[in-house]
Amino acid sequence: MKRLKAALFDLDGVVFDTEPQYTVFWGSQCRLYHPEHPGLENEIKGSTLTQIYNRWFSGPLAGEQAAITQRLNAFEAQMHYDYIDGFEALIADFHAHGVKTAVVTSSNQPKMESVYRAQPGFRSLFDAILTSEDFEYSKPHPDCYLKAAARFGAAPEECVVFEDSFNGLKSGRAAGMKVVGLATTNSSEAIAPLSDMQISDYVGMDFQQLQGLL
Repeated sequence: MKRLKAALFDLDGVVFDTEPQYTVFWGSQCRLYHPEHPGLENEIKGSTLTQIYNRWFSGPLAGEQAAITQRLNAFEAQMHYDYIDGFEALIADFHAHGVKTAVVTSSNQPKMESVYRAQPGFRSLFDAILTSEDFEYSKPHPDCYLKAAARFGAAPEECVVFEDSFNGLKSGRAAGMKVVGLATTNSSEAIAPLSDMQISDYVGMDFQQLQGLL
């Protein structure tokens, strides 16, 4: 029987309950630059900043990217980074069973510095933290999760991915890993086709349950 060796977590909407805050930020920017497209802030969830810029803020709006980035950096510096319920207990249980843990996020280092300031104990929860600077390709490409598994010498079938966005869920699936979908950004019904289990938080979840997915 395969044994779970690594638990790989996206960041926003998976470790931290930050998605509602990003919806506020991107809602303000989308209404400013794309008033003709109401609800755009919901469509771009799970996309990297580069993907958002290339799709929605290129051409005539390319000159606005620097200003948007400056606003985003200022916004992230004052955000609240609250853990999803039950997260810390699950991490402790993973470590008690010898499971390696990693953050695999499209966030960049400046964003992570804001996280470290807000949650000084964050880094001690993980055996590795991989950010956008570590990947050649962005989600939904599997590159990020394959690199995280390789960091621990784990095969894809020995890993579980925790994701909330469609791009992230597709990335975990493409990597050949079991995927747990967090219904923090999209509904359980919407993420079900791309995940092996759907949860709203980590309360009551433990190593044995995740081992059972393999």
